[in-house]
Amino acid sequence: MSAPALVLLASGSSDPGVAQVTHCMRKGLKAMRPGLEVHVAFLDHCPPSGPQVVSQLVRSGVEEIVLVPLDICRAFGADESVEALLRTVRAAHPGLRVVASKPIGPEANLLNLVDRRLREALLEVHATELDALVLATSSTDDVRSSAILARRARQWSLHHKLPCVVADGAAGLSSALRSLHAQGRRHVAVGSWHLTADTAYREQVEVARTLGVEAISEPFGDHPELLDLTLARYVVAAMELITFDEEQAPVEDVEERHLSVVGA
Repeated sequence: MSAPALVLLASGSSDPGVAQVTHCMRKGLKAMRPGLEVHVAFLDHCPPSGPQVVSQLVRSGVEEIVLVPLDICRAFGADESVEALLRTVRAAHPGLRVVASKPIGPEANLLNLVDRRLREALLEVHATELDALVLATSSTDDVRSSAILARRARQWSLHHKLPCVVADGAAGLSSALRSLHAQGRRHVAVGSWHLTADTAYREQVEVARTLGVEAISEPFGDHPELLDLTLARYVVAAMELITFDEEQAPVEDVEERHLSVVGA
């Protein structure tokens, strides 16, 4: 039996550069696992959509699919857009076995990637002094996920022995920077918890530049760390598709019972 197909499920964008990151992730995963079917689908703004990709896979004979949401802020379960997609494809293809994995989420080891990206940004501007950090994220409506992101900011703060706050969206970043400036902290750097340079990221960049931060880091992009996490989410979800029929009897036993009944 072949492995389930992996569909990277991302938020789309009218900016081709944003969508291209997901396609680059697909290429990276194919290089890591040449035998695995990997596809890309977008929840909004650009093709191909989830139903389009799933229908194409079903036509090609695929019977099992794992959707992996590329959401690095949401920690617990799929959001409503992913749940709606699951309902749609299950209704359209009753024989298909399809599940959605846990989102990538705010994993602690992604702090290393934030750190690396920010160091690169600081080197470019020759920054030599910092007195505060901000962890800039997209907006999320999940309270538990927000709490975990706040925990990541505290971990980052302890690592660098600097004050660090988490900022949700452009308004949150503006508020965080103004608060730090009011405390007398003038050398602030912003670490971006973003996968791509989408609208939310660009809005935060504009705020950061307006309020004079030392540097703001680039998004994660198709970094190998993200690819490893994606594969890990896929593997766990694929286990849900494995079934074990312990009560199924061997063919030989079935035939013997049948013959004994006839002989009676």
